[in-house]
Amino acid sequence: MIRLFTLFIFFLSGMITAFSQTHENFIIKDFIIKESFLKADKIAIIATDSLKNPRTSINGTYKFDINGFSKDLIFHDGVAAWDMPVEKSTFMYIKHENDETDVSNLYYIYKSSESLTPIRISWYILLAIPVGLILLGYMFRKLIGLMVFILMAYIYFNYSKGLSMGTFIESVFDGLKNLF
Repeated sequence: MIRLFTLFIFFLSGMITAFSQTHENFIIKDFIIKESFLKADKIAIIATDSLKNPRTSINGTYKFDINGFSKDLIFHDGVAAWDMPVEKSTFMYIKHENDETDVSNLYYIYKSSESLTPIRISWYILLAIPVGLILLGYMFRKLIGLMVFILMAYIYFNYSKGLSMGTFIESVFDGLKNLF
């Protein structure tokens, strides 16, 4: 009888642990974006863990900053739809603040005639391109005019696609902050 009671208590505690909703189950640690399957020209934000595996336990309303605008997104099974359509190729800076950390990602949304293709841009590359162009200009003085022209074209492309200098700097600082 004692063995049966011990086995029952062990089984019951295992079931409670397996199905308990801890604080960890409600935190968005990272996210990716994809083209929405249901709505054309719209994106879906998918909550993931640090290994980019989808987290289906995320349900509820979470606050995100998308290109500087605050938006409450409703997640069902780890997926939330952003209701604004993407009309042309653009940069999209998405940030989520939770109790533990800030999670932010910069994407370039390439719009072709039939689909949207989100491309995640690392802050390393965002910073390496202008620094590399400046260093090349200093190393090869005859090419300094060409490097200045390419740097200006880079800045114009970023600005024309919606990446402001403030977002550029914030993305780099968020990357540096998460590095430490």
